[in-house]
Amino acid sequence: MQQVTGMLRTVPPWLIYLGGAAWATFLFWQGATGRMGPEPIKALEHAYGEAALIALLAGLAITPLRRFLGLNLLRFRRAVGLTAFFFVVCHVLVWAVLDVQSVQRVWADILRRPYITVGMAGLALLLPLAMTSNNRALRWLGPRWRQLHRLTYPAVFLAAVHFVMLRKGLQAEPMIYLLGTCLLLALRFLKRASRGKAA
Repeated sequence: MQQVTGMLRTVPPWLIYLGGAAWATFLFWQGATGRMGPEPIKALEHAYGEAALIALLAGLAITPLRRFLGLNLLRFRRAVGLTAFFFVVCHVLVWAVLDVQSVQRVWADILRRPYITVGMAGLALLLPLAMTSNNRALRWLGPRWRQLHRLTYPAVFLAAVHFVMLRKGLQAEPMIYLLGTCLLLALRFLKRASRGKAA
C-alpha cells in the first residue's frame, strides 16, 4: 500500500473536481438528449443523488482505508467532500427547478413528505461543512473546525436513509448503501472508542 500511496501523491486533488464536473455534465447531456429513458428528469435526479451518496461514502471511507489497509488518501478528502456536496446541490436543483417547478410545492413537499424532510436535513448539515472546507475557515475555527466537521457522520446517514425511504420497501440497492454507511460509521466509532479506552 505504501507504493500505491506514493504513486497517488503525484495525482493532484483538482482532478477530482474535474472528474466530478465532467460526470455531472455527461449525465445532464444524457438527460437533455433523451438517453435516460421515458422520464429523463427523474432519472437525472436519481443519477445526481446516487453520485452524491457514492462520493459521501468515499469520503467516509478514507480514514478506515488508512487505518486498516495503510492507504493514505487524506489529501483527497476535501476534494471528495466538496464534489459530494456539488452533486447534492445538482440533485436538489433538478428536483426543485426541473421536477417540482414551484417554490410553494417545494416547501410543501419538504413538510409533507418524510423522505424529502430527511434529505433536506442532510443538506442542512452538509452546508456548513462545504462553507468551511477551506484553509481560512480551518485557521479561524481552530479546534472547533474538527468538531463541526463531525456533522459529516449524521449527514451521510441521513442521505442513505433518504434513499431507502425514497425507494419504499426493502429494495436491494438502497439497503446496500445503508449497510455500507452503517459499516463505515461503525469503523469510525470503534476507532474513537478504542482511543477512549487507551486514554
